[in-house]
Amino acid sequence: MYKFLIKPILFLMQPEKAHYFATDCLTFLCKIPGGKALLKGLFDYQHPKLERELFGLEFKNPVGLAAGFDKDARWFNELANLGFGFIEIGTLTPKGQTGNPKPRLFRIPEDEGLINRMGFNNLGAEDAIKRLKNRKTNIIIGGNIGKNTATSNEDALEDYLFNFHTLHDYVDYFVVNVSCPNVKDLTKLQDTPFLLKLLGELKAINSTKKKPKPILLKIAPDLNNSQLDEVIDIVTQTKIDGIIATNTTTSRDGLKTSEQRIKEIANGGLSGKPVKERSTEVIRYLAQNSNKAFPIIGVGGIHSADDAIEKLEAGADLVQIYTGFIYEGPGLIKQINKKIVEKYG
Repeated sequence: MYKFLIKPILFLMQPEKAHYFATDCLTFLCKIPGGKALLKGLFDYQHPKLERELFGLEFKNPVGLAAGFDKDARWFNELANLGFGFIEIGTLTPKGQTGNPKPRLFRIPEDEGLINRMGFNNLGAEDAIKRLKNRKTNIIIGGNIGKNTATSNEDALEDYLFNFHTLHDYVDYFVVNVSCPNVKDLTKLQDTPFLLKLLGELKAINSTKKKPKPILLKIAPDLNNSQLDEVIDIVTQTKIDGIIATNTTTSRDGLKTSEQRIKEIANGGLSGKPVKERSTEVIRYLAQNSNKAFPIIGVGGIHSADDAIEKLEAGADLVQIYTGFIYEGPGLIKQINKKIVEKYG
């Protein structure tokens, strides 16, 4: 139904408008008597073999929604009815910001991908807390945090610390985002000295909390093997809880979409099927060269159950979807979970 009826309607709209239209429809459906039960009946698949325990958290299944879809923690209660095992909100910044000028989100259907240069548009960490306080679901919520665009890299540490303090009581784990290509100079924060300082400070704060929260680092698919070795060393030194691999890519290699169209879209992070192979390569490299020393959440180009299995067999412990969710619909979550039970159950 999604691919033959709903998706064609959504794809007639500008991508950002379609996003809000779809979430408005989801919210409306959840308010109708029986709406939530209908969604759970259609999409929620539960099985003991799907349950995972990772960095002290118990996941009902290993399929999550990646950051970027529910930036402001507006729809996690409704999205929980679609069968996700966890939902990552954000990227959140200390102050609300409008992000980059529109249009800033583009479909490239020939490649089943998206290019975005959203620029961390969000209402700010403190605004998100208003809704996080009203959690009506026990689904695991991750908080993806970044710096404000106007904050210089020299002062970036304070932004991350502010987010960590502010959100600590309201999310179940944290993701440090220094790898988004859509915020000016942000990826420079992937340098080892800064990360060691930042992650060390977050770990120190975490140790003073009554209930410490897992801390993960989200990395780019564009890192070379030498840089991935540095990532392994960083995790070893700071003892953070894991890695999310990977963010969007700046590469445009091998696309079916015309060069003219790609030039029209211009800069932005590419997600979806074009990043699938590289994302899996990064996961496999980290898993093999660290001797599976830390958990990995695999994300990038998962458009089918087989794509998710590929990530898991490469070394991922959990997976996340976003662009695949847009192209394939909520049925993808159930397909992945059923395939995992079938293959490993």
